[in-house]
Amino acid sequence: MPLADARTADLALPAPDPDARWLAAVMHATFYLLLATSLARFLLRHPGGARAPWIVALVAVLAVLYALPPLAVAVRGHRRKGAGPRAPRPALDARPTPRRLTWLGLVVAVWLVLVVLAPSFGWCAVPLFYTGLRTLPPRAALALVAVLTACVVASQLRLAGRYDPDLILGPPAVSAIATAVFLHMQRQAVRQRELIDDLIRTRRELAAIERREGTLAERQRLSMEIHDTLAQGLSSQQMLLQAADRLWDADPAKARTHVRTAELITERGLAEARRFVHDLAPADLADGGGVVEALRALAERESGAGLTVRFHAEGPVVPLPDRVGSALLRIAQGALANVREHAHATTAALTLTLLDDQVVLDVADDGRGFTPQGVRGQEEVRGQEEVRGQEEVRGQQEVRGHGLPAIRARAGQLGGTLTIESAPGEGAVLSVSIPLESQ
Repeated sequence: MPLADARTADLALPAPDPDARWLAAVMHATFYLLLATSLARFLLRHPGGARAPWIVALVAVLAVLYALPPLAVAVRGHRRKGAGPRAPRPALDARPTPRRLTWLGLVVAVWLVLVVLAPSFGWCAVPLFYTGLRTLPPRAALALVAVLTACVVASQLRLAGRYDPDLILGPPAVSAIATAVFLHMQRQAVRQRELIDDLIRTRRELAAIERREGTLAERQRLSMEIHDTLAQGLSSQQMLLQAADRLWDADPAKARTHVRTAELITERGLAEARRFVHDLAPADLADGGGVVEALRALAERESGAGLTVRFHAEGPVVPLPDRVGSALLRIAQGALANVREHAHATTAALTLTLLDDQVVLDVADDGRGFTPQGVRGQEEVRGQEEVRGQEEVRGQQEVRGHGLPAIRARAGQLGGTLTIESAPGEGAVLSVSIPLESQ
């Protein structure tokens, strides 16, 4: 699985909310603490009263009722353990289930009976605010909070036995603050879930784009590899065999020489094809001599049949990154194939210059040259310009092959540049510069 896909898959799993569980645990503990405190206060104020057994029974019923949903959740979680990720929490306006509504109604009803019998249980409504806000839609939850707050105010006034502004304004203020904080937290959680969904969707789209771009880049690389090796070799074989066919009767010895040269090129092409199947690396670099020896062997192999290729290296011979060496070798192969096919040259020179921060490959020939695209009519021919178009031969506007675009693409993939100096009848010098710091 690609790295981007793995990250997206991990992100897509709905994780439990530890903050929500922690808040629920605090609210449950607070409810039971307030319930126990209110029962103790009632028993201390009314020891042996006639209502005491009823109060104790109602407190037990309320404690059991309030514990039922957490226990049910725990049982479901235990049953589902190991069965995959849990479903995400419902949204703020999610519709409650009938069972949940029945449970909440029973809890509130028992609490109201307790408050009527013993006003001391009024402050147990504060955890019920949280329970109602979690269970009901916003409007219904706000209505329930208002009813519970009114009951708390009434119970406290009844307990005090007199008018007290603190008892009238205090509970509404507490409930307003608790409700506002909870609703804000819920809305923040909803927005966070929406952002996470957007992030998941974006990560999936990016992963798809990366796969598509990687596929296109690999296709382009393979097309350049095939063009610079197999296609160029087949083209040379065709030219040699055609020449041998023309000379077979007039000059059998020279015709056989062409056939043997074509055989050598075929052998080399077969080695390249096998290398493609193995690891798509240039066969010359697999010998372990590095790019210098690979270019030297290329020059020796391309010499003959009317073209002499010389190779010269300048600077200290240092190991180059594999991708740089492979690109330089392919560029040299493509450039020499263009020289042999189009330039009608007798001599070509490969020059590799190794510097501290870059490597430069120059391919020069004494052929008929061409006009680089962008030079027109009476415009001044620049000595050195960036190549932006396809190759033009014979000084005309005839577009030929994929040689220069492929060379430019290879150099660009490594952050390098391709420049050319040429004019009709004056040969051509192709120069590729690749920086080493970014490799």
